[in-house]
Formats: sequence, C-alpha cells, structure tokens
Amino acid sequence: MTFTAKKVDRTLVSREEIREFVTRLGKQISKDYEGEELYLICVLKGSFMFMADLIRELDVPCQIDFMSVSSYAGEKSTGIVKINKDLDRNISGKHVLLIEDIVDTGITLNHLVNLLSTRNPASLKIVTAFDKPERRQVEIDVHYIGMEIPNEFIVGYGLDLDGYYRELPDVVVLSD
Repeated sequence: MTFTAKKVDRTLVSREEIREFVTRLGKQISKDYEGEELYLICVLKGSFMFMADLIRELDVPCQIDFMSVSSYAGEKSTGIVKINKDLDRNISGKHVLLIEDIVDTGITLNHLVNLLSTRNPASLKIVTAFDKPERRQVEIDVHYIGMEIPNEFIVGYGLDLDGYYRELPDVVVLSD
C-alpha cells in the first residue's frame, strides 16, 4: 500500500487548547491523588503524546507502563479488541490511571477496564484527551476528560490514520 497524503481540512483543537486542558487535568488529578502514588497506563500508540504532556503536569509520584491494543482498521472500528502488548508489572493494590487518547464507541476501554479490574487495583480510573459521546456503543465511566469533540474523524497529537499524522501538534480533520 502506498501512502497518499490527505490535506488538512481544518484544525479542530489547537495546540494551545490542548496545553490548557492538559494543565487543567494535571491539577485535578494531582489534587484527587494527593498523598498517593499513581500507576499510569498509556494505551498505545495514540496516547503517548498525551501521557508525556500529562505526567509533566502531575505533582504526585508516578510509575508508568504501556499497553498496546487495537480495534481499528483505517477509519473504522472493528469492534474486536486485540491485546498486542500487556503490562510489564503487577497492578494489584495500585491506584491505576488508564490514559487514552480518545473515547468514542467505548468498546476498547470497556474491554480494558474489565481486564484490568480482575488484577485487583486499589482504584482504576480513566483519563482521555478527547471524548466523542455521540459514538458511544458501550457505557463507560470516563473520570477525566480533556475535551468533548463532535463525531468527526481526527488526527494529530498522537492520533493517526493508518499510522500517519501522529506528529501533527494540533488535532485536525482531513479533507476527503
């Protein structure tokens, strides 16, 4: 398959807006977990930029880990969640914060929450950069939301289309 670049139609969320909500989330999470240690789980690959920015805003001790899951092919959710990389450490007794780039159908996060809950964390909460509640197919409790966005396919700030566009500093909508 040969890559054919699509043009940016418009910016949906600017890097300044991203910086503002990351700062807000960092303050809120730090307040909520004051006196505790957090175990951050970054859902790869899309959440890596968000986690890197968020962890720098936290004022509580943190450890990090990564999970790689997939449920998309191009712009469509397959509805099937595949664990490509599991955690490296045991989360039993830890305050876990699952870091997600975007919540849309809720299928992937529901699967991860169910799986991680069986591992006996002290607590398990979700933080997402972007939330698309219009697309929700499964009820999921997202505790910290950077920004609610409309039902559009977006790329940039770690979000991709077939592995491309993650490097864009703003979140954009591509032209058809």
